[in-house]
Amino acid sequence: MTVKRRPYFCPPAAFAVLLVLLPSGAIAQAPPGASLQAPSQSQSLPQMPPSSVRPVPPVFTLSAPRGGNAAPAATAPLQLAPSNHPLPQQAAVQQAIPHLRPGEVALMTSARFGRDLPITGGLTWRVYADKPDNNGMHRLLKEEKSPAPAFALPPGGYIVHVAFGLASTVKAVQLRDEAVREVFEIPAGGLRLEGRVGDVKIASGHISFEIYKGSQFDPGERKPIVPSMMTGDVVLLPEGTYFIVSKYGDGNAVVRSDIRVQAGKLTDVLVTHRAAAIMLKLVSRKGGEALANTEWAVVSPAGDVITETKGAFPRVILAEGEYRVIARNESKTYPQDIKVITGVDGEIEVLAK
Repeated sequence: MTVKRRPYFCPPAAFAVLLVLLPSGAIAQAPPGASLQAPSQSQSLPQMPPSSVRPVPPVFTLSAPRGGNAAPAATAPLQLAPSNHPLPQQAAVQQAIPHLRPGEVALMTSARFGRDLPITGGLTWRVYADKPDNNGMHRLLKEEKSPAPAFALPPGGYIVHVAFGLASTVKAVQLRDEAVREVFEIPAGGLRLEGRVGDVKIASGHISFEIYKGSQFDPGERKPIVPSMMTGDVVLLPEGTYFIVSKYGDGNAVVRSDIRVQAGKLTDVLVTHRAAAIMLKLVSRKGGEALANTEWAVVSPAGDVITETKGAFPRVILAEGEYRVIARNESKTYPQDIKVITGVDGEIEVLAK
């Protein structure tokens, strides 16, 4: 698994683990034989439009949102290079003073990753009354999606909430006679995922990712905060540690990886699967036609059923290892032992004899 970080301005069942502290503070884990590399330098990214990310509608809370069993640790090749280059400055977001009616005061808002890194898109702003109503709810007064909205409000107390993808922050604001300018700091970063087998990229439709809050070694059951993320998507997350479950196909090609998202940076994660795609055929002779209406089961050496399917040419994706394939046709069974080698896709013929 390769981890790269860049400045960011917008919006098989068994595995081994390698735990590494990268210079930038990332935590990463990789399956046996996979390599983990940090980039030689940080690169500035162009402004990304909000449509290119997959934000989740925010929930009004007073804090940022909250979101396997591991085999013994193993070693793997590792190369590190410095990646903590300073982030370049961005121009401040342009902001206009709103038209004020008698009895109104201007509230000027903006958001940033850090002191010199304003957020220029992908924000959702909400202004609530600071006092709950009879039902205990804070009434929504204003909502904006511009980078730096200016609100015209009567003097009084308010709660301002701003969300950036899954990251958010909230602040109580008091308006009196003069305009108030508030800057909200959102400790958030971007995460983009890709899967490979060797040097070959896994097509988007054949791999999916789930993202969970915290480390995979934390106790307790959790639900994914991002249940289905595809290759190349960018998700915006609060700064912190997460673990990714990468599933290649419907079999046992699964990799779990811990990763740390840093504020103001896009983290690229390359997950390397040790697996191959195998097509199964039941034939009456070598090179013969595949027999239709065949039921298949792939079983591990321990006797666990990895996958079951039906058809003349089923395609299964399996983690590297040894298996027994069992074909069933016309009430007869035909077992055969096979070995799956990483990256060696192929066709397995099972003889019906």
